[in-house]
Amino acid sequence: MRHAVRRTLLTAAAALVLAGCATVRPAPAPPAAAPPSRPEQDRILKAAEHRLVVDCLTAQGLALRPVSQARAPADDSRLQTALFGKDPRELSITLATGHTVTANSDGCVAAARANLYGDQTRWFRAQVTVDNLRAEAQARMKDDPAHRAALDRWTRCAAPSGGPRTGRPDPAVADRCTRESGLADVRARLEPVELATVRTLRRDQVATYEQLRARALLRAAELSAHATQKKGNDAS
Repeated sequence: MRHAVRRTLLTAAAALVLAGCATVRPAPAPPAAAPPSRPEQDRILKAAEHRLVVDCLTAQGLALRPVSQARAPADDSRLQTALFGKDPRELSITLATGHTVTANSDGCVAAARANLYGDQTRWFRAQVTVDNLRAEAQARMKDDPAHRAALDRWTRCAAPSGGPRTGRPDPAVADRCTRESGLADVRARLEPVELATVRTLRRDQVATYEQLRARALLRAAELSAHATQKKGNDAS
């Protein structure tokens, strides 16, 4: 009987020990937050760039003003120079489409982008290239025989009867001719293919764009944390 009681007490004690161990088991980690969507990333980067531009202007005794607020010509000129720098423009890239894009390397906007992306020249070249990938793909489509034939049909459709087409047709006429000529279908078929080709051709710039963009998101988070900390210190 004593042995049976002892075994019962030991079993109960063991159960209590195990239960106690179970209570100190760490809680499962919360699921990781989903990364921000592309539009949300764009918003974060735009807000960070705006904050840096405002700080840059403040250091020069300037401020952004609503468009509706009148400014003296001299003040407006000073603000524009502070924002966008002085000519001549130092940054330049000529795209495959033949268009040349230029920008200043001085001014508050340029300084903000240099702060965010780390290398202003690399970011400028990568951003302009990526922003014009679709335009390059559309330019390549024009060499396709099916596209040229559809464009000829569109032109005949949009031109006045018996005469050459002058100026831009009415938007409603242009849309109707785009459908009836088959140009819309040809573009829908060719554009994804050409866009994939262009992204492959410009893969180095696309990779640079994504790399610098990721760097900028980290920098934006640092700036946001610093601003929050500074606000808390000021409040205390």
